[in-house]
Amino acid sequence: MSEPVNRARRVLNEAPADLLLDRIADVLAAGYGTTRVELLLVDYRLAALLPLVGDEPVTGPGHPAWRCFDHQTPIVAAGTGYLPVSMRGDRRGVLVVEPAPTGQAALDQLTQIATALAHEIAAVTGGTDVYRCAHRSRRLTLAAEMQWEMLPGRSRTRPSFSLAGQLEPAYAVRGDSFDWSDDGSRVWLSTINGTGEGVAAAMLTSLATHALRNARRSGLGLADQAALADQAVYDLHRGGQHLATLLMELDLRSGVLTVVDAGSPRLMLLRGGNVQELPLEAQFPLGMFEATDYREQRFELCRDDRLFVVSDGVIDATGHNVPYGETALERFLRRTGPMEPLEAVRALIGDLRAFVAADLIDDAVVVCLDWTGPQD
Repeated sequence: MSEPVNRARRVLNEAPADLLLDRIADVLAAGYGTTRVELLLVDYRLAALLPLVGDEPVTGPGHPAWRCFDHQTPIVAAGTGYLPVSMRGDRRGVLVVEPAPTGQAALDQLTQIATALAHEIAAVTGGTDVYRCAHRSRRLTLAAEMQWEMLPGRSRTRPSFSLAGQLEPAYAVRGDSFDWSDDGSRVWLSTINGTGEGVAAAMLTSLATHALRNARRSGLGLADQAALADQAVYDLHRGGQHLATLLMELDLRSGVLTVVDAGSPRLMLLRGGNVQELPLEAQFPLGMFEATDYREQRFELCRDDRLFVVSDGVIDATGHNVPYGETALERFLRRTGPMEPLEAVRALIGDLRAFVAADLIDDAVVVCLDWTGPQD
């Protein structure tokens, strides 16, 4: 690694949490002659890139900053450089530098520095609200704040898989959520189609999410994870509240997908340009009855298969008194084949917003998972 990149890492590591951008701007000015450095952070709706300080948000889909964010590659346009601020596939935003370097080596170094910035933002966010606040264009409801704090991230990438998810309406989401984890050989994904309103819905989803995490981290199989979370919800609410949940475990070496459908959102498979809904065995939602026994199903995935999990809030979204529907959903999912998962999720949510001509009213969750095949 080059000395400028090493120096930038040291400076970031030593910088106060709220001054990361200031310190990195000093490094870039000294090493690359930049006169302007700006950090754009993607908002909760995936609809705007918001400046940490100053300037106007970037909303136009053809803007170079959005092309950088969507394609995760440095972009140089009109003398300005746009660099992806991402770590382990989790996209935070875009670093803007001006003037852009003319040599490829310098551009590569700046891209590494932008990645180091993403890692440092992730490291300090637990102790400062500076970056959390900069991600929002308006106030979050309390329920939405609770839901976003529970998420493992917006996206995740490893050589054998990529995934991404989104909650809507982003600033007022109530009970919908998702969670994931991987250990290099397996990836676990849970998607919750929540019920209820406001903070009560967020608290119910939080209970189920932490019960599922506790069971997963105890080494339990998928069916037993569902059973433990089911009992936790039932013990508190005695069947008065329950949650539709989809649990998945993907073996990254074999492509075997294990599924438990607890009254779950839809699971769609995109393979070779064709979309089909996987035939899941419908079982009781978590918390509906005491001591429910859950059964696992298994499916064989093929290399480069794409899975979409969508809640009813997607299919039932209504514009001009017409529901979006399964036909429109399948047609749009086919168009996402060339896109990365987060770009596909963002495009689907954008299509829904255009269809209803406003923000979504009902809760909706969309998760996209690609299995790229076994890796050495």
